[in-house]
Amino acid sequence: MKAIHITADREYDVKIDIDFAVQLSDLARDRTRVAIVFSESMKDRIPTFDSGDTEYFYLPIPDGEAGKSASVLAHAWNWLGAAGFTRTDLIVGIGGGAVTDFAGYLAASWLRGIDWVAIPTTVAGMVDAAVGGKTGINSDYGKNLIGAFHSPISVLIDPVWLETLSDRDFAAGLAEVVKCGFIRDQRILDLMHAKTLHDIRSSREVTLELIERSVAVKALVVSGDFKESFDREILNYGHTFGHAVELLSKYSLRHGECVSIGMAYIAYLSERLGIITSDIRALHIETLSGLGLPTSYKEAEWPELLAAMKVDKKSRGNTLRFVVITEVGNRSFVVPSEIKLEIHCSLVWLDGFEGDQFPFRFRHVTHHVTHYVTRHVTRHVTRHVLRRSTWWSLAMKSV
Repeated sequence: MKAIHITADREYDVKIDIDFAVQLSDLARDRTRVAIVFSESMKDRIPTFDSGDTEYFYLPIPDGEAGKSASVLAHAWNWLGAAGFTRTDLIVGIGGGAVTDFAGYLAASWLRGIDWVAIPTTVAGMVDAAVGGKTGINSDYGKNLIGAFHSPISVLIDPVWLETLSDRDFAAGLAEVVKCGFIRDQRILDLMHAKTLHDIRSSREVTLELIERSVAVKALVVSGDFKESFDREILNYGHTFGHAVELLSKYSLRHGECVSIGMAYIAYLSERLGIITSDIRALHIETLSGLGLPTSYKEAEWPELLAAMKVDKKSRGNTLRFVVITEVGNRSFVVPSEIKLEIHCSLVWLDGFEGDQFPFRFRHVTHHVTHYVTRHVTRHVTRHVLRRSTWWSLAMKSV
């Protein structure tokens, strides 16, 4: 067993390579009631728990992002109330990131916060969603816009769950691992170099090291900035564009697939802005495509994507912000002026990342860029004229 310690609103351990049922029984021993939250498709994989006098309740929710809705949450609140859950009881989320996001927010919002345990069953859940205390549900305007920071008392990572994943889901989870490599730990990228998805899946040792290193990256960041006041935003690398794609695809793409597209996009944007070299941009595409992950998206118009990005959690007022790296394993935040960033974003979209991957709608992009250029120039000319007029009026009064 490997334990990685996290210090946030509470201290807890992420336990890796353990038997989740044994660990959970220990954690639940002194609880009166325990709610097990899981997705409906996992119904046959959830064991029956028995820990002395503890009473277990089982709450299935809809699969995937469909379970992260206000209506499902309201139903769960009533379910907890009917079962008599108090502040000393426990909620457990067993599933992928959607389930642990939901279970954590259910715990955060019930009686203003009760204890919960995360048992992630996907790669993405193990290295990202279940670690760090971010919990939440979706709204019609975007993913995870409603939520709270509420750490679990423990995260239990049992590799037995990885055997249940399809290749697509396993690969999607690795996108979050790749992200950790680019933002903080180059050794992750070295471990994945020239390896196929099959190579990684067939090596328990490599898989566990990738998980451990990714969790360690997140633990380090979260322990230093729990509520995303500054440094924690680096964990959203690739997520601004990725979340927009996820929303507009109506969640038909896996979260990790969208993050992969988002990292490819920001790599091209960073290269255009002169922040990274073409070699680093190429490393993004080589690593992601080598795992069978997508690096482009053509199913939406640029104005739709821009509108979705503008409600991203990193946006400030009307300023669109992206997390970028300056070199592999390092990062910085770039917050250019609105006009500069949006023109470059549009041009990256127009170029199709590599120039010919997308059948682009040229008129939409040129119209968008022209609109912002016109607005920008008009605004500054108007300000200049007003300043001169004010100065002239004051000068005339003084004569």
